[in-house]
Amino acid sequence: MYQTWARRGHQPLIPTTGQRNTQKVFGAIDLYRPRFYYGRGDVFEGRSYTAFLDGLAQRYDRQEVFLIHDNAAYHRAPEVRAWLGCHGRRFHLCPLPKYSPEFNAVEPLWHYVRLQATHNRYYATEREFVRSLDGTLRSMAREPHRIQGYLHPFL
Repeated sequence: MYQTWARRGHQPLIPTTGQRNTQKVFGAIDLYRPRFYYGRGDVFEGRSYTAFLDGLAQRYDRQEVFLIHDNAAYHRAPEVRAWLGCHGRRFHLCPLPKYSPEFNAVEPLWHYVRLQATHNRYYATEREFVRSLDGTLRSMAREPHRIQGYLHPFL
């Protein structure tokens, strides 16, 4: 139906900006409390990831942390190895097997974020998009009961 309308010179039924806006979000879950932590970066790379890890290190001062993560290239970046040189006694980065998102407890939360903030929605501006995304992430961090059901397979 859409193609027929477009061929006849009519405007599409759903407005688009013609752009794909993305945001880079890092996330971690404390399965024992449960709590969700997130941080943002300009790009997914070692420097922005270590900034996220710095925030976790402040929250978990004097505690031992096992951070299970996927095999993204930035997790193995030189900056991350250097960061572990300073924090490696308390922080242990444990990689998952390659191509195994089903073992990653944060994946169901990214699905929740997509359902609540991004999928099947039109945002006229990037600012509106970011506001919706931030609102969802903040509510997950402030109200962990919203996400607790997504964590049951990992508890």
